[in-house]
Amino acid sequence: MSQIEKLIEKLKSNPKDFKYSELVKVMRHIGYIEDTGGKATGSAVNFVNEDDESITIHKPHPGDEIPSPTLKRVVGYLTRKGKL
Repeated sequence: MSQIEKLIEKLKSNPKDFKYSELVKVMRHIGYIEDTGGKATGSAVNFVNEDDESITIHKPHPGDEIPSPTLKRVVGYLTRKGKL
């Protein structure tokens, strides 16, 4: 199993220690880019794909761990879009 496949499996398991940097790697792998402009304000970040589909989350700070509810929302979104 490749490193990215392991990260995707980790994401699906909704761990308490999933890092924002790991999410960026997964999102890039499935065709989304990180966009801090546009609709994103403050600590919000959009992940946008070539079909202009996007999901907005808050970039965690000061730490790097993403809260569990945010991970669930991301996994639900990506599952509905057929990306996971």
